Amino acid sequence: MATTTIDPARIATLNDAEPREARYVLYWMQASVRTRENHALEHAVRTANSCGLPLLVGFGLDPNYPEAEPRAMRFLVDGLVDVANHLAQRNIGFTVRAGSPIDVALDLASDAAAVVVDRNYLRKPRAWRQELASAADVRVEEVESNVVVPVEVASDKREWAARTIRPRIHEHLDRFVEELRTTAVEVGETGLVSSLAATNRQGLLEAIGLEEEADKRRFVGGELAAQRTMRQFVDERLPDYGDAGTEVTGAASSHLSMYLHYGHLSPAAVVRAVRQSGAPAEAIDDFVEELVVRRELAHNFVWYEPDYDEFRALPEWARQTLADHREDERDTVYTKGELEAAETDDPYWNAAMTELRLTGYMHNRMRMYWGKRILGWTNTPQYGYQVALELNNRYFLDGRDPNSYANVGWIFGLHDQAFEERDVIGKVRPMTKSGLERKIDTEEYVAYVNELAGSAE
Repeated sequence: MATTTIDPARIATLNDAEPREARYVLYWMQASVRTRENHALEHAVRTANSCGLPLLVGFGLDPNYPEAEPRAMRFLVDGLVDVANHLAQRNIGFTVRAGSPIDVALDLASDAAAVVVDRNYLRKPRAWRQELASAADVRVEEVESNVVVPVEVASDKREWAARTIRPRIHEHLDRFVEELRTTAVEVGETGLVSSLAATNRQGLLEAIGLEEEADKRRFVGGELAAQRTMRQFVDERLPDYGDAGTEVTGAASSHLSMYLHYGHLSPAAVVRAVRQSGAPAEAIDDFVEELVVRRELAHNFVWYEPDYDEFRALPEWARQTLADHREDERDTVYTKGELEAAETDDPYWNAAMTELRLTGYMHNRMRMYWGKRILGWTNTPQYGYQVALELNNRYFLDGRDPNSYANVGWIFGLHDQAFEERDVIGKVRPMTKSGLERKIDTEEYVAYVNELAGSAE
């Protein structure tokens, strides 16, 4: 059932200011880079209508954003181009400016009657929103659109495992998965963007010092690509989800995490598509577990844990067991540079790192193995944590995400339980080379990556 109503639990007022007379209402877009089922956008349309003003959507594109590789920036630009085209069809103004997102937001807010922002869960973007709310002379509202169940509804504290948050998520799931319809725009934009930055692809790439890639990219961003990818997964691969056997070359995966990371896709829309697919109930349940329970456990972690990117955020038992084995002799120790160059004695790990560098992607089974080997190959657990997080955030298209911090933490025991004690890794869950060989066709995977590497030369 579709609705134009936005659940009040998705909306938070960040200051005590009131709307004022001005040129437009501003939606500062950052986390939800899409026009379909974007609760922040639709709330901003409503606010503009109530003020009798046009809506301007603004985005700050920072060419120096930490750990943002050119591949990630191109993927983001794909999404901005789609947004520009779709907003134009709704007669909504849109501008992209090169610069720090908070500086762009503060500048655009100076002429705004009211400001709407989308929610971001990480430290720096959260601080930006507080800075804007403190500095702006108008009301600033924050709207959640990138998780299904808003984090405070699911829990009011840090949860320590999927089993503790799962019943809370399922209690509220149906309330938050309704389809969100667009709200009609009552006052169209009237030249608001005439003096502002262009929103064509070439102009955006030039603004951040990038050129278009000559070679075809494996993954293209934007909400149109996200919708196609979702439909292909639901129609072709969902029925076998969780039962793909030895296949890790990507065909059995959803490939949706990168689109969710950039806000190109609504997770609620994915839940509905999966539920309506006719796939086996077990496949649907397995996927919803990953998409909603596990993903939103990660959002819970970064929201309630101030040190989510630090080794000290791991559970006490994990830190203690790794400390107990800190001085254990490692079979092999590698530097970050050797790992980044895929120069280890493990052909499977080298293939995984090579695939990551070439495509920004790695199947989840290989991703777990990749991280677990880093834990065993670095001279201290703390250094291993740092290396895994840096490589993850630099190379994965879905890096720098709440899932990134939870996934890297899981390698070291976060959201997990203790296992039989071993050298080096203590009671942290093991993943071994021989275990991988039993789970997947390793020769096929290495050959697949070698072919990828050959075509990239």
